[in-house]
Amino acid sequence: MAELPLVSIVTPSFNQAAYLEQAIQSVLDQDYPNLEYFVIDGVSSDKSTEILQKYSRRLNGWVSEPDQGQADAINKGFVRSSGEYIAWLNSDDFYLPGAISAAIETLQAHPDWGLVYGDILAVDGRGDLINIQRFGDWGLEDLMQFRIIGQPAVFMRRSALEKAGLLDTRFHFLLDRQLWLRIAENFAIGHISRLLAVARFHEGAKNVARAADFGKDAREVYLWMKDEPGMVKEFERSEKKILAGVHWINGRYLSEAGQPWQALKEDVKSLVLYPPTALRDWRRILFTILQMAGLGPIKESYTRRRASRQIKSLSDDVIAYLQNLSKTRVE
Repeated sequence: MAELPLVSIVTPSFNQAAYLEQAIQSVLDQDYPNLEYFVIDGVSSDKSTEILQKYSRRLNGWVSEPDQGQADAINKGFVRSSGEYIAWLNSDDFYLPGAISAAIETLQAHPDWGLVYGDILAVDGRGDLINIQRFGDWGLEDLMQFRIIGQPAVFMRRSALEKAGLLDTRFHFLLDRQLWLRIAENFAIGHISRLLAVARFHEGAKNVARAADFGKDAREVYLWMKDEPGMVKEFERSEKKILAGVHWINGRYLSEAGQPWQALKEDVKSLVLYPPTALRDWRRILFTILQMAGLGPIKESYTRRRASRQIKSLSDDVIAYLQNLSKTRVE
């Protein structure tokens, strides 16, 4: 049997000692045999370097040095790596068993795809399930309208990354989306209907601590698309839908940041521009209205009940893996 292609995984990290070991273990425990792994730390002041030293013999490389943000750290890892396929896993997220094998098998079966993405579990800081996020078969048009892809479950072909270029360090919140757009501009992309990774939503995560800033990046991505040669025609044809997506994603993150009034204003703008974009998130908009009315606990109750139902749909091996990882959490 021919040797499997080399896969490179990069983990950027900064003061995430509470979760870093889980991320590392989830990569090293994968059943894919031809793997290289780099961790790029931004001079953490917690116990991160102790964890990296613990695993140093099993890593292909790690550094702890100043950087210019997450995109810069990831780019450092990309430059160091040499795999035919490549991905990054943030230090507070982790892979599910078999994720890499499933993604690479799919990419090899579809040589025209520049990247493949799967579905993800969303958990809180303690590792308790919040939601199962399942995505559709999106293309360039969908991404331009701010359809979401779960970053931890994305795997790229190196040739696609080289064609698109490294992450743009101007973006600090939607850096992944801007890269997916550049890849989709030149390659087909594909979805695998399988849970590949777990995304963690906790108080220190950017998508929680700085949720209100995502809308600013969305606006910058919108302006960038307007002048991007491979997107100009689609932008002119769908500008209202795209702008509706900007307001929708801003409303979503403002709602999560506990700013319901501002969120609802963005939701209304999205609804006026292109109703289907806003209405695909009608539950969240409803909960935003309830939050303004002082009925926020209703959302919490609904989220708990939904999570309880969704846990029953998970396979026994996924549940066992999540439980085992929770025992290794670094305090």
